[in-house]
Amino acid sequence: MSDERTRHELDQLKSGIVDLYTEEELGKKLDRFHREGKPMVVKAGFDPTSSDIHLGHTVLMNKMRQFQDLGHRVAYVVGDATAMIGDPTGRNKTRKVLTRDEILDHAKTYATQAFKILDPQKTEMVFNSTWLFKLDFMKLIDLASKYNVARMLEREDFKNRFKSGDSISVHEFLYPLAQGYDSVALKADVELGGTDQIFNLLVGRKLQSDYGQEPQVVMTVPLLVGLDGVQKMSKSYGNYIGVTEPADGMFAKVMSISDDLMWNYYELLTTVPVDEIAAMKNGIQNDTIHPRDCKVNLALFITARFHGEPAAREAKENFYREIPSNLAEYPVTLPDGGLALLDLIVQIGFTESKAEARRMIQQGGTYIDAQKVSDVALKITSKDSFVLKVGKKKIGRVNFS
Repeated sequence: MSDERTRHELDQLKSGIVDLYTEEELGKKLDRFHREGKPMVVKAGFDPTSSDIHLGHTVLMNKMRQFQDLGHRVAYVVGDATAMIGDPTGRNKTRKVLTRDEILDHAKTYATQAFKILDPQKTEMVFNSTWLFKLDFMKLIDLASKYNVARMLEREDFKNRFKSGDSISVHEFLYPLAQGYDSVALKADVELGGTDQIFNLLVGRKLQSDYGQEPQVVMTVPLLVGLDGVQKMSKSYGNYIGVTEPADGMFAKVMSISDDLMWNYYELLTTVPVDEIAAMKNGIQNDTIHPRDCKVNLALFITARFHGEPAAREAKENFYREIPSNLAEYPVTLPDGGLALLDLIVQIGFTESKAEARRMIQQGGTYIDAQKVSDVALKITSKDSFVLKVGKKKIGRVNFS
C-alpha cells in the first residue's frame, strides 16, 4: 500500500470487523481506486424473510454506509430468489420456504427502511432473481459442479445436522452457491455479512475465481445480541427492535436491556468513540456514573437516529412520566439459578399468589422498565436493577444482590 490515504481508510474499514479475507487484498483494491477513480462494488445481501428491518440489520448497514462515504458503490441485494430456498444458517432444521407474494411484500418495506441508514444516491438496489431465474438447467448443473459435498458439509450447521441425523434437503446446498453466484453476477469487489455468513461469503470468493474473476474481499461484522441477552437479534426470536417502531417503544426497549449488553449496543450501534465508552465504564466502576444514565444516553442516541432528536426527548419524558420520583426500592437476593418473575412478584408483595401474578402477566398488566412482559415463565438471571410495575398501583425498583 503506497498511499497514506489508503492506510487511513483501511483502518476505518477494519474497525468493528471480525473476519477479513484479506487485508492485503482490500488495501490493493483501495490503492487501485485512488489511482484509477473507479469505485469498488461493495455487496451485501438481505433475504426479505420478514416485513421489518431491525437494529441487528443496521450493524451491517453502518459498514455499508462507511464504504459509501468513502466513495464506493453499494449493491444492496434483495434476496427474492434465495429467500425461496430459505437460508438455514444458524438453524438446526430446514427453514420455512416463503411464497413469492410474501417475499415481494417484505421486499417493499426493506427497500424503504434501508434508506434510513444508506445513502439512496449511492445505493443500487438489485433483486437476485434478475440473474438467478435466468439460470437454465445446464447452467445450474455447471454451478453445482463447482463445489463438492464434503466441502459443503464443513459448514457448521450442515455438519451438526448431519452428525445428529437431522434432515438436510438437497435444495439447501443450493443456497451458498446461489449467494456466491450473486457475487459473480455483480462482479463484487467486497462482500459484507454477519459472522454467521462467513461460509457463504467464502463460497463467493471461490466461484468468482472459477468464473475467471478477481476474488472479492470478505468482511464480517458481529451479530447483535437481542433483548433477551442470549440469541442474536431476530424477529423469529421476538427479541428485536424494529427500525420503524414508535419512538416510545424503541426508547423503552433499549432501556430494558441489561447493563452488560448495553456496551455491545454502544459499540455496534453508535458512533461514540471507543475512549468515551471506556471512560463511561470506568465511571461506573468508580461510582461516579450511574449505569442508568449511560443507558438513557444510548436510548436517546438510537431513538434520535430513526425518529429525530425532538421525538427521542419526548420518548424519554414519556418513559419517566410513568415512574414516580419517590420510587420504592425492593432489595432482592438473586439465587445462583435465577429467580422466576412469578416468584419475584409474590416475594415483594405485589400479588398474594403466583396464580394472581400469572393472571396479571396474561392480562398485559406487568412491565419491566416500561416494557410489557408477556412470558409467564420469564426467569430473572441478571443482577441489573429494574423498575417493575404490576397493575395500575404496584410499582417499584427491584435491586438485586
